[in-house]
Amino acid sequence: MARTRMQAGEIRAFIVENVEGHPADIGRLVALQFRLSRQTAVTYLARLNEEGVIETTGRTKGRRYSLKDTEWVFPFSVSPALEEDVVWREMLSPKLKDLPENVLNICDYGLTEMLNNVVDHSESGTAIIVVTRNAMRTRIQVIDRGIGIFNKIQTTFNLHDPRHALLELAKGKLTTDQERHTGEGVFFASRVFDEFRIMSGNLYYQRINQIDDEWLIDAGDSPPTVGTVVDMQIRNDAKRTVQEVFSNYASGDSDFSFARTHVPIRLAMYEGEQMLSRSQAKRILARVDRFREVILDFRGVTGIGQAFADEIFRVFAAEHPEVHMQPLFTTPEIDKMIARARSGETAIEPQQLSLLSPDAVQE
Repeated sequence: MARTRMQAGEIRAFIVENVEGHPADIGRLVALQFRLSRQTAVTYLARLNEEGVIETTGRTKGRRYSLKDTEWVFPFSVSPALEEDVVWREMLSPKLKDLPENVLNICDYGLTEMLNNVVDHSESGTAIIVVTRNAMRTRIQVIDRGIGIFNKIQTTFNLHDPRHALLELAKGKLTTDQERHTGEGVFFASRVFDEFRIMSGNLYYQRINQIDDEWLIDAGDSPPTVGTVVDMQIRNDAKRTVQEVFSNYASGDSDFSFARTHVPIRLAMYEGEQMLSRSQAKRILARVDRFREVILDFRGVTGIGQAFADEIFRVFAAEHPEVHMQPLFTTPEIDKMIARARSGETAIEPQQLSLLSPDAVQE
């Protein structure tokens, strides 16, 4: 009997894990995986349907299965008197209290950090929290109709455009209200959840932590998102903790300060652009002297120019020896440029060459 119960639990877990990828043939897949008759597999599916874990559409050969979502929507007015911990405790926590403690803490952290940003920065009069749960994952969305997170940062710091604002936000330690904020909320929220997205204006940013990957998508001519939408998702059986993520970006076992940052170089790239100039490098380097270790992520970058490499790995390194620059996911071509810059070998740049007289060039 104990073995039967154990197998039943395995079968249920297998269905929950695989039904979204196999909506039409999950019964056949279960039968093959556990050597069951097709009718027995269908019986397990029927039980989960009755319990509200999955739902069914269509009949006979057209039948499809999916996880059943439960959704709660919480609209509210935004004012300085709004307390994010009260919103969590009275509205969301009762709906999520059966989650494992580490996952519950992650949801608490993400919701309160993002809601606090809405109250203090968005300039929105209203906001909405949407919580969606199923047997596999929990999703929290925080939606406002304010000025927009990227526009707010661009205006406050006089940046070139919203894309530059996103690059600065991704580094961490950026806030438009230094007296009341550390600027760490988005950085860490984007790393404690499995998936983290921000949509605002024409920009769409996402970070997928299972593959440690993040992207910026410019919506171009599509209708812009009014205000800001933050979308956070996590598996209900996730093992990470908030403290573990904090520790990953601390300077050491005895120092828990935010000392390590991660800079995806491709967030600084415009369409059709290559990373060649010193000005591009300086955009990457802005504010990174606030950290002790800077991870430069070159995924999606096929090559860099001599001036770009020299500005980061020779000039900045000499001026800030206390900051360790760690390039990752480089190509052989990028490695050569970095090694050349670190060796101190420099070349005359085109703008420098134009300033030289013909006689000087001849020499």
